[in-house]
Amino acid sequence: MMELTSKNVQDIFFDSLFLDDELKTDIIKQAIYVNGPITNVGFHPERLEKHREEVKDLLSQLPEPFRQSKGGGWSFLMACANSKGELWGEHRNVEQLVLLGLALKMVDYLAPRELWKFFPGSLPYFVIECL
Repeated sequence: MMELTSKNVQDIFFDSLFLDDELKTDIIKQAIYVNGPITNVGFHPERLEKHREEVKDLLSQLPEPFRQSKGGGWSFLMACANSKGELWGEHRNVEQLVLLGLALKMVDYLAPRELWKFFPGSLPYFVIECL
């Protein structure tokens, strides 16, 4: 199992993005676009898919309240700690993990963006649906 660390999340995130020379090819039309709290990205579909099981492993290490089957979702602010309560990364790393999960249809937001302003820090609540 891949350990939930900021480095592992960043490595997968950046490997799943398009390379400069790919932006000029037809593959860009197949990009998987997702919107995060701050960042909007388009992922390379084949490289993203290559990381499916790793992303699932990483998501499985977040606290149980994030799981659909356990808590039904929790605040983005709480995702900096793993299920043992240890900090694993910063909020930018959490956003990278959430973006990967959204793109792979493993994660979903619990409310539309218009309602985020009512949540702590104006950040979304999300749920992990694949565990």
